[in-house]
Amino acid sequence: MKKLLAAGLAAITLSPLAMAVSPAASAAEYQIDKEGQHAFIEFRIQHLGYSWLLGQFRDFDGSFSYDPDDLTASAAEVTIHTDSLDTNHAERDKHLKSTDFLDVSTFPEARFVSTGFEPKKGESDEGVLKGDLTLHGVTRPVAIEVTRIGGGDDPWGGYRQGFEGETEFKLADFNIDPDNHLGSASETVHLYMSLEGIRQ
Repeated sequence: MKKLLAAGLAAITLSPLAMAVSPAASAAEYQIDKEGQHAFIEFRIQHLGYSWLLGQFRDFDGSFSYDPDDLTASAAEVTIHTDSLDTNHAERDKHLKSTDFLDVSTFPEARFVSTGFEPKKGESDEGVLKGDLTLHGVTRPVAIEVTRIGGGDDPWGGYRQGFEGETEFKLADFNIDPDNHLGSASETVHLYMSLEGIRQ
C-alpha cells in the first residue's frame, strides 16, 4: 500500500521512525513538529467500492528516537485525537465520529507505540516499524513501512529528521463495522504519515 494514509481514526504514537542519517547526527529524541504544521496523518478508505474517501487527523502528538548507528534501537510513539478527523464534509465527519464508527466520545484517542524496528536488507533509509495500535478500545499489532526522507540543520538553529510511513488494517479487527453506510468493500483502511521531528 502506497501513500495516503487511510485510517486516520484515532490517536497514534510513533517514536521509532528510525533510519540512516548524516554522519553529523547522533542518537537522539525528536518531537514531532505539530506546531509548525510539518506533520500529517492521512487515511483512505473505499466508499461502497465505487470511489475513495480521503481524510486526515488534524490533532495528534508524538515523538521518535533515531540512532543512525543502531537502527534497531529506533522507536516511535504517536497519539491521535480522534475528534480531529476531517474529511472536508461536516455531516460525514459527524457520522464517522459517531458510535457507528470511531465513537470519539468514548474513545477520544488512538495510539501507536512501537515495539521494534527492522531495517530493510541493503537499505539504510527503509524498514518496518512494528508496534501496537490502540483504536476504538482495541489493541492490535501493526507493521508500518517506513522511509527516511532526510535530516539536517534548520534555519532556526535546530536539527530535524523526517520520515514517512504507510500501513493498512481492517476495521473489523478494531470492532468497527464497515457496513455502516460505507459498504462491505470498505473493510480496509490505508494510513499514510509524514512526520518531521525536532531534535530535543
